[in-house]
Amino acid sequence: MTKKRAIVTGGAGFLGSHLCQRLLAEGFQVTAFDCLHTGRLENFNDYKNNPDFQFVKGDVTESVTLPKAHWIFNLACPASPPHYQENPVWTWKTSVLGAMHMAELAKAWGARILQASTSECYGDPLVHPQPETYWGHVNPVGIRSCYDEGKRAAETLLMDMHRGLGLDMRIVRIFNTYGPRMRADDGRVVSNFVVQALKGESLSLYGDGSQTRSFCYVSDLVEVIFRMMSQETGFVGPVNIGNPVEFTVLELAQLVLEMTGSSAKLSYHPLPGDDPKVRRPDITLARTQLGWEPKVPLKEGLKATIAYFKAGLQA
Repeated sequence: MTKKRAIVTGGAGFLGSHLCQRLLAEGFQVTAFDCLHTGRLENFNDYKNNPDFQFVKGDVTESVTLPKAHWIFNLACPASPPHYQENPVWTWKTSVLGAMHMAELAKAWGARILQASTSECYGDPLVHPQPETYWGHVNPVGIRSCYDEGKRAAETLLMDMHRGLGLDMRIVRIFNTYGPRMRADDGRVVSNFVVQALKGESLSLYGDGSQTRSFCYVSDLVEVIFRMMSQETGFVGPVNIGNPVEFTVLELAQLVLEMTGSSAKLSYHPLPGDDPKVRRPDITLARTQLGWEPKVPLKEGLKATIAYFKAGLQA
C-alpha cells in the first residue's frame, strides 16, 4: 500500500520537528517545509536519515511547489514576540498569505489541512479562562498585532473556505508550549529562564511577575494535534489546546531556580505593551470532542527541557 504523505510547514521549528517525528512514527511519508528563519536543520537529527523524510526549503509567503499530500499541517510563523516583531510585515504575510497558499493547495489536492492558530487570538483577555466562544481583546494596531491579527485573519480565511468551498480543514489554538528543541534565544519565558539560570545570569521578569501562563509540554501538544487531524466527526474547531494548570511567571522563575540549583537572582523590567496579564485555556472542547487532556506535569517537562539546554550549553 502507498503510504500517506504529510506536509508540515514550519517543520524545522521546535513544534514542527516534533510533529514530523510523530508522523513518521505513525507511518507517514513526511515533507518538512521551512524557510529556516527560526527553524534549524539540527532539529531533524533524530530522523534525518529516515527514507520517508524529506526537507524542502522555502517560504510560504511565496509561490510554493511541493509533492502532493493527503494532510497539510500549517505551522509556519515565528511564535515568540522577539522573533515575530523582528519583521512584522513578513510575520503578517506568513500568517495570512501562508494560510492562503497552503489552503489553496489543500483544496486543489482534495487534502485535509490543519491551521496552527494561537491563544494570542484572545489578546489581553477580559474573560478567564478563555473558551473558544470568547472573541478576544486584541489591539489591532499594537506591536503584537502582526501575529495576533495575522492568526485571526488566517482562521477567518480557512473557515470561509470551509463553509463556501468545502475545504477539509481543522483549526487549533495553541497555548504556551515548551520542551526540547526550543532555541536558546527563543524569547519565550521557559527558555529564557532555563538558559539564564544555567548561565548564572539574572532571570528577567517583566512587570511584577504576577501575570499568569499555562505551560503544555510538547509531547502532549503533538498528541492532541494528531488527534484533531485524525478525527472524522465533522468537528473542525477552533479548539483550544494547552495545559489548563496556571502558574504565575514568578512561580515559574522560582521553580526553574530550584530545579537547576542556580543561585541566579531575579531582575525586574517594564511589562511590554499589550502583554497578556492572564492566560489559561478552557479545554472542555478538547476533552469532549477529542478525549484529550495533558499528562505531563510542569516539573517533569522542565526536567527534560533543562537537560536539553544543559547539553546544548556544554557542547
